[in-house]
Amino acid sequence: MSRNTFLIATVTAVTLAPVTQSCVALATSSVGLAVLKSILLGGITKGLNIFSNKDSFLANQLIDAAMPQQLKDVNSTLQKLGLSNLVQKEKDYIAQAAQFTVDTSRPILVNAVNNLTTEDAVRIAQGGTGVATQILKERTSQQLMAAIAPKVDAKLNEFGIVKTLNAALGSSNILGNLFGGQNSTSAVTGGISRFASEQMVNGLFSIIQNHEQQNKSAIMNSLTGMK
Repeated sequence: MSRNTFLIATVTAVTLAPVTQSCVALATSSVGLAVLKSILLGGITKGLNIFSNKDSFLANQLIDAAMPQQLKDVNSTLQKLGLSNLVQKEKDYIAQAAQFTVDTSRPILVNAVNNLTTEDAVRIAQGGTGVATQILKERTSQQLMAAIAPKVDAKLNEFGIVKTLNAALGSSNILGNLFGGQNSTSAVTGGISRFASEQMVNGLFSIIQNHEQQNKSAIMNSLTGMK
């Protein structure tokens, strides 16, 4: 078996399911683990590159789809009040804040990938595409939230978006009502920062999973072309 054919077989074993016992053995080999890690690291790099560019962040549909419902409600309320310009400003500030989470997120994710075990590879080989990203999410999502939320909060406070929103809404407690009746600026800011951080974490994993799925498609196309 040539080296290229072996690598294709290995990646196929890692990303396709169900698989035979022999494929599981191949996936858990040193080469199989290396390919698996390479796929995940590629997805991480792709996602963080998007986070590094404000325009790419704003244009990414996976990130937009990851917006928590509470933040959607805030934006919907503002739009109904004719404040669509503030919605765009808020999104713009969140995209800018995302750039400051890249260097914090990268080592957490890379470390988790490097610590994947043969037991993880068996679970991935038996579970199929998307499971690798799910394992990564299980291992790092809480750590990522804890690490980036303070940075997001600091940046959104620096940009003054909540102060701007409160000023635009006057003496009404619309934002406070959306955050459970808490009308203090700190409570509202903390809410927006928390939901923005959730959007970033979930959006990043969506990008990584999409990259994993794209690898599956590319491998299947390659195999089809070899027949």
